[in-house]
Amino acid sequence: MWEWLILGATSVATAICAVWLLAPRGRGRGTGGLSALFRSGQDSAPVWLFEGDALIDLSQSARARCSEGESIGDWAGLRDRLRPQFPDFPDTPEDPGKPVIVESVQGDPMQAVCEWLGDMTRVQLRPRPDQTRPDRSLTTDIALSATRHAPYPVWRLDENNRVCWHNEAYARLYQTARAARPDPTVPLFATDQDDSATGKTARRAVSIANGDRQMWFDVSIVPDGNGRLCYGVDVNAVIDAEVAQRNFVQTLAKTFAHLSIGLAIFDRNRQLVLFNPALIDLTALQADFLSARPNLLSFFDRLRDQRMMPEPKNYGSWRHQMADLVAAAADGRYQETWSLPSGSVYSVTGRPHPDGAVAFLFEDITAEITLTRRFRSDLELGQSILDQLDQAIAVFAGDGTMSFSNASYRRLWESDPDRSFAQTTILDATRLWQDRCRATPIWGEIRDFVAIRENRVEWFGQVRLADGTEMSCAVHPVDGGATMVSFERARGVAPPALPAAKRELANV
Repeated sequence: MWEWLILGATSVATAICAVWLLAPRGRGRGTGGLSALFRSGQDSAPVWLFEGDALIDLSQSARARCSEGESIGDWAGLRDRLRPQFPDFPDTPEDPGKPVIVESVQGDPMQAVCEWLGDMTRVQLRPRPDQTRPDRSLTTDIALSATRHAPYPVWRLDENNRVCWHNEAYARLYQTARAARPDPTVPLFATDQDDSATGKTARRAVSIANGDRQMWFDVSIVPDGNGRLCYGVDVNAVIDAEVAQRNFVQTLAKTFAHLSIGLAIFDRNRQLVLFNPALIDLTALQADFLSARPNLLSFFDRLRDQRMMPEPKNYGSWRHQMADLVAAAADGRYQETWSLPSGSVYSVTGRPHPDGAVAFLFEDITAEITLTRRFRSDLELGQSILDQLDQAIAVFAGDGTMSFSNASYRRLWESDPDRSFAQTTILDATRLWQDRCRATPIWGEIRDFVAIRENRVEWFGQVRLADGTEMSCAVHPVDGGATMVSFERARGVAPPALPAAKRELANV
């Protein structure tokens, strides 16, 4: 009988202890109880609870991990089940004195956490925490600090267009511009309600207090709940560069305004950015057309329509010709002479400019071309007249090179200096004459006369060809230091005598 009583009392005591161990604890009692530790992951991570080596409970998610018909009743069963995923899972549930975290195989984001609480062992599977991910509050603090100390003004407008927050740069700019602390009711930059809707950046100027200087900002506005966030970017350097460029262009325009050469400069996008008044006079293009900044192809199309450039032979290849023209100008290789239907002649030159720009220069060379053609015509006329003379004539420049000879000269000496690539000198000519004539000192005298620059007077001499024909030789000084030597068959009338000194040499 006593044995049954002792057995009953023992069973009751054991049940009470189990209930006490598994019952939740208050906040003031240690860890909060095993039941709380177990049930905390009941609906999330898989949890197994062991007493010694035996499994006494498991969570719903842990039960779901077991295959149909599979049963885990002890530590060894769970170890075998988890070893493929967690190779370092403990062999036995012996308490090492601290929680054990077992990492999964490479590429698996899970961990197995083993915790010992008295005789109880709790095993939980949980995702590996991302240690590189900062705490949300820390991220917020960093973002606020970065915005507060940003070098450009940042501010927020509420639904009533009041400044409800701003950073330090906004406060400094407000103090510089208004000489006062920021006023929430008077924003530093004027904004419209539609600015945030369009999403475009608006350029705004802020006038500096007690001064005539302005500071320029590009203001961007984005919606933020019931208000709007505003960001200002300092663009004073850009504004200064644009002003400097505009002043430079105006200076160039004033400089080129007095040139007689027409100038047209196209930027890298091949749009006209600069021209001078001479271009209007030379091309007959309207000023409003040029001021509208036409592109390069439109510019040359208009020139063709105005008959201010040579007519293309093939209109189908016109675009290709213009592309070749632009490419040649970009390389500095374009230089042509345009003969216009009106009779005018233009010299057109293409030159590359910095940053991919191209410049075209138009120069009216009609007068020069007309003068050159007239001069060439006069030369041809004079040549044809001299070719009709019986006298053989050769003209030598001051440096001793032959610059002219007529047909009689070429027939007499059987030599055409114009066919030779090398220039014929007085030395070459006298050697030729000497080879075809009998000996005479006149050739040396002629060479000396061509070389001297002072006391030059005309003189004559007699020479005899190798066949015995007697020739009269006349030497005449010509303007510019040139010398004309002529040969003519001797006639009955004796020519003027040489000077005394030359006569003595001729009689030797």
